[in-house]
Amino acid sequence: MSASVGPVAAVDSVGPVAAVDCGTNSVRLLVSADGRTTLERLMRITRLGQGVDATGRLDPRAIERTVAVLREYREVMDRFGVEHVRMTATSAARDAANRDDFFAAAEAAVGVRPELLSGEEEGRLSFLGATAELDPADGPFLVCDIGGGSTEFTYGTTEAEATISTDMGCVRITEAWLHSDPPSAEELSQALSIIDIHLDDVVRAIPEAAEARTFVGLAGTVSTAAAVEIGLAEYDRERIHHFRLTKAAAEDVFRTLATEALAERVHNPGLERERADVIVGGLCVLVAIMRRLGIAECLVSESDILDGLAMSLARRA
Repeated sequence: MSASVGPVAAVDSVGPVAAVDCGTNSVRLLVSADGRTTLERLMRITRLGQGVDATGRLDPRAIERTVAVLREYREVMDRFGVEHVRMTATSAARDAANRDDFFAAAEAAVGVRPELLSGEEEGRLSFLGATAELDPADGPFLVCDIGGGSTEFTYGTTEAEATISTDMGCVRITEAWLHSDPPSAEELSQALSIIDIHLDDVVRAIPEAAEARTFVGLAGTVSTAAAVEIGLAEYDRERIHHFRLTKAAAEDVFRTLATEALAERVHNPGLERERADVIVGGLCVLVAIMRRLGIAECLVSESDILDGLAMSLARRA
């Protein structure tokens, strides 16, 4: 098996390629025929970053869960005849002193070593994937990727012009601030205040952020908010992708889920059971962004960093 990795990996001929994103909360796979045509898209919640904010280390059990999924993904890639793979690791690995333990196990499972992306690289790849199908006339875009441990903001029209990564995400906010079930009003207020401090950095780094014509939201928190608003009994990418989530709807989903205990929350259509314990932390991030930047509507995108990685692989030299 041959593999091409690197910031802009090129292959000799366009064929099946695969992108794997090892995030703080989930591990995702995209197999693409040519960098744009999807053959398979999978997601498993493994919580790789569980506890890393407190300990500075990846939990061996979290590594084991994640590597088991990577072995499954390698089998999927083999069925499609994938030889060229790009696998990335983001916030949890950036923060972990023992990330090389995970990288070695991941390489053994997949055949390529994960690339440790900076927050800025993560934001630019997410922007590439999220805007590929969008009309530049609807720009400039502010693409926001709410992950488990970090949230990236990238601004631009046809290419990323400015990007910033912030240390806030659904897992990080939940573990640090939301300890009650359901979260208390005081905990929610503290979480929102911390997020607002991070948004000070965003406004300084990207002063044009509030002027973006289209706000594009990526990743599980945003997709879940849309799914709950729609009331999807089962995941349906076609209904979620490019759904327009209004601020009022986002606030309504936030109020509903934040005031329910976990045992009640899991019964909401559109909410995956494995995400139910961290969704309120993610929604704190989403609603705080929409409030602070005066955003009336979020264009939900299921195309993201995976698509950006696949596109980078399929480009010819």
